[in-house]
Amino acid sequence: MTNAFQSFPAGPRALRQLLLGAAAALTLGGSLGATSILSPAYAQSAAQLQTQRATAPVAIPGVVPSFADVIDRVKGAVVSVRVRLGEAAEDSESTGMPGLQPGDPLERFFRRFGEGGAPGMRRGGPARQSMAQGSGFIISGDGYVVTNNHVVKNAQEVVLGLDDGRNLHAKVVGTDEKTDLALLKIIEAGQFPFTEWTDGSPRVGDWVLAVGNPFGLGGTVTAGIISARGRDIGAGPYDDFLQIDAPVNRGNSGGPTFDVYGRVVGVNTAIYSPSGGSVGIGFAIPASVARDVIGSLREHGRVERGFIGVQIQAITPELADSLHLKTSKGALVADAQPNTPAAKAGLRSGDVIVAVNGEPIEAARELSRKIAALGPEKKAQISYLRGGREASVEITLGALPDQAASAQSAPGRQSEDLDRLEGPRLGLRLAPGRGGVTVAEVDPASPAARQGLREGDVIVDVAGKPVTRPAEVADAVREARRSDRKSVLMRVRTGDSTRFVALPVSPG
Repeated sequence: MTNAFQSFPAGPRALRQLLLGAAAALTLGGSLGATSILSPAYAQSAAQLQTQRATAPVAIPGVVPSFADVIDRVKGAVVSVRVRLGEAAEDSESTGMPGLQPGDPLERFFRRFGEGGAPGMRRGGPARQSMAQGSGFIISGDGYVVTNNHVVKNAQEVVLGLDDGRNLHAKVVGTDEKTDLALLKIIEAGQFPFTEWTDGSPRVGDWVLAVGNPFGLGGTVTAGIISARGRDIGAGPYDDFLQIDAPVNRGNSGGPTFDVYGRVVGVNTAIYSPSGGSVGIGFAIPASVARDVIGSLREHGRVERGFIGVQIQAITPELADSLHLKTSKGALVADAQPNTPAAKAGLRSGDVIVAVNGEPIEAARELSRKIAALGPEKKAQISYLRGGREASVEITLGALPDQAASAQSAPGRQSEDLDRLEGPRLGLRLAPGRGGVTVAEVDPASPAARQGLREGDVIVDVAGKPVTRPAEVADAVREARRSDRKSVLMRVRTGDSTRFVALPVSPG
């Protein structure tokens, strides 16, 4: 037994005595009830655990916790979700997470984990009826149930398996694809066990419990900790995932992540998995996001989000240098769309939004989440930087519209190769286009390719000046080099999205 403890880093003396005492109790008495051979510290902690077990099953320092009592309280609210899908071609979705391009090296690692015939689990094959399985949890006594959108998408029939053995039909009340959440309602009348959302914010290192239906094995419990917060995995525009190491697998989708008090801190949604099974990296939608979305689905059947009408992007160190910013914090406005609240308030391309209602904006996605959460018709005080000076404006938010498709500018016939410029090779061939200068060709090994430029992109302006001819782009690059600048700032349109690119123009 001594050798086993030597494999761990030396800890506080009291903790080592406690662990050795517990080991001695198991070896000599076969039960932790043999208090005569336990260390005083362990005996006291065990007594505390016994008295608190009925009300607050939390981990007492120095004692390995048991989660049995909290699971007894919440397991009745966790359900398995079985879905009969309609006849639809099953090659319409990939196995990867939304936001990853087909063929992306990370595509095979990020997986939704619905079971059976869930969307995204098969490729190809003829159209046929299929089944999907996932998990969910009841949030009200009258039978409202939370799960993932991808579990019930295109559902023709939804059957919930309860902990007491009953199978009850449910209807889909509403879904939200942007956060991958769905709200169901049990059709049969009755009073059902339910669980509640947490009011607090879990910390990295807090214990969590995942309960669900992995591989169709209902009522499965796993434990772990919060590994990280605020994860952006490219699943949607409002990514803010909790990362957990409690094992979750296919069929856990839509199930709850509990804290040690039995409150829901997250909704299990995705895993990072080279193999298809759990490797200890799971992602859950935090309760702070899910609670608001589910509340809106319950009240309106849809989610109403705030909208100001700007395309934004993260500020890289290169962009910060080109814009003469002191830090990379904030959200860079790549474009303020015409006739939107932002445009009417005077926001424009190149502004950097640094706060909303006095709350600092650290990154671009944080701005998206804050504006969306405020909702339509609400007023927001927007603080921004322009030309090195801070200003603010009050904006009345609109409602987030459906994304409109727009045609991409077609390349012109004449082209100019920026490789012919003096200095380092940029790897761009340009042509006249509609609303700017079109990128006709990009060398995959060039600085332009490394900055994300690709064929069909349209350069709208360079160094703050609109461009319509390749020669104007070339002149701006030459001017940047003559000024000994490291990069030149370009505003680039890809389809209906606009972003800034800091293209290196100096050696190295």
